[in-house]
Amino acid sequence: MNRNLLIAIGILILITLGGGFFYLNQRNNSSYDEMMKKDDSMMMKEGSRYVEYSKEILDNSSDKRRVLYFYANWCPICRPTDANLKENINKIPQDSVVIRVNYNDTDTDQEEKDLAKKYAVTYQHTFVQVDKNENEITRWNGGQIDELLTNLK
Repeated sequence: MNRNLLIAIGILILITLGGGFFYLNQRNNSSYDEMMKKDDSMMMKEGSRYVEYSKEILDNSSDKRRVLYFYANWCPICRPTDANLKENINKIPQDSVVIRVNYNDTDTDQEEKDLAKKYAVTYQHTFVQVDKNENEITRWNGGQIDELLTNLK
């Protein structure tokens, strides 16, 4: 009888802890989403060194070193990278621009899909630096501001 009681208490504790972790995870994800929306409105504007993709921005930044960052809103590697780039936007050289391209998520439009196809990007958290004619210079996968600065040509 005592053994069954201990097992029942153990199961109850595990269920309680699991529910608590689930609740905190959901809460943290929603806080992250709210923070990113605020950051997007402040930092992801044309003229910034880290911007959301548009054909206009890509065309109008041909005088800069351009890096396309293929991002997915569900990607567990992309979200911290996105936050890190926003936090360190002033470390991105002034003659450079990182353009966040939505890759394979709910916000991806046909232009972005075509861009991923053009550069043979097969998964998110891929960086592709392009020249003024949009030819690939270099590419790498993953990383944050330090990797960006190391790989930028």
